[in-house]
Amino acid sequence: QVQLVESGGGLAQPGGSLRLSCAASTNMFKNSGMNWYRQARENQREFVAGITTGGRPNYSSSVLGRFTISRDNTKNMLYLQMDSLKPEDTAVYLCMMTRGNYWGQGTQVTVSA
Repeated sequence: QVQLVESGGGLAQPGGSLRLSCAASTNMFKNSGMNWYRQARENQREFVAGITTGGRPNYSSSVLGRFTISRDNTKNMLYLQMDSLKPEDTAVYLCMMTRGNYWGQGTQVTVSA
């Protein structure tokens, strides 16, 4: 059973930063693309950022230039550095392994003054 566990969420002020982490329980991690998604309340799940096995990133236009996705294949870890946070970034952030379509439970990020 593959498990993805997110951490690092919390409350941040507008303009602030948070770093999310996602721990994968399988070495399959290094052979899989990884993505971050977010879901704000009743809204649909929204793609935030993705990274290939070789470390090539891509971002949604809403976070480009503010968020940075990275991975450490030696530790089966995925990261999302979020800077210049805005209230509209408030959501549950979930990591997703494309190989096998596995999802974590998510971590809440709230951006508010």
